[in-house]
Amino acid sequence: MDKHILLMAASLALGATGAAQAQATVKTDGQFRSAFGLGASMSSGNTRASNLSITGDAVRATDQDKLGLYLNAQYAKSNGTTTGEQLRTGGRYDYNLGTDLFAFGGLDLARDKFANLSLRGMVSTGLGYHALKTTTTTLDLFGGLGYTRDSYINPTVIDSSLRSRYGYVSALLGEESTHKLSETTSFKQRLVVLPNLSNRGEFRANWDAGLAVAMTKTMNLTVGAGLAYNSEPGAGRKRADTLLTTGVSIRFD
Repeated sequence: MDKHILLMAASLALGATGAAQAQATVKTDGQFRSAFGLGASMSSGNTRASNLSITGDAVRATDQDKLGLYLNAQYAKSNGTTTGEQLRTGGRYDYNLGTDLFAFGGLDLARDKFANLSLRGMVSTGLGYHALKTTTTTLDLFGGLGYTRDSYINPTVIDSSLRSRYGYVSALLGEESTHKLSETTSFKQRLVVLPNLSNRGEFRANWDAGLAVAMTKTMNLTVGAGLAYNSEPGAGRKRADTLLTTGVSIRFD
């Protein structure tokens, strides 16, 4: 059996629990390109459950700079009770300072009802290095500073105090890569670690990855994985959240 059919079968076997990571085409011609993914599941009978996820990815690139935007949203219900409500969106602007060095600035927003997070906003800036750049693989390393401001749905104990809001400065260390595995299969991943400079020993980390298998020129079968870690999430809440998704995405080139 063709290996791409095997990949698709394995992806579907993971369960259509949400939209996987949409991957926009990147070309240095100054044109905006985007991709949007959708995944949904619904069951009835002994268990009534539904899940809807949407992802988006947009990129505008030239030889001098690049602007990337993203969106990840998920909503889930089980037996009439909401069991998932997450939203992450933001973007980053890169400006090349030379062949391999670039400067960047970013803005990220997040909401997670079940993590007691009404809104998290983070602005960041720093420098990056194009460590590897070929026709099939890219690898960027980057680092800088960020400022995060959290607002909580219910006041919670953070850093030994009951707070409804919490702001702090953090370092930012990360890497991201893209891989063209074949003519029809691509993979991308990104890891960011944010040590809290206001309270040493505390940190957040996010890792996201996505695999896309082309079914047509514009439609992909996609699988995504995400891990979010917070060393101080607040009383009664777990430090790590994971998400595995599969679905279909459409590119607009």
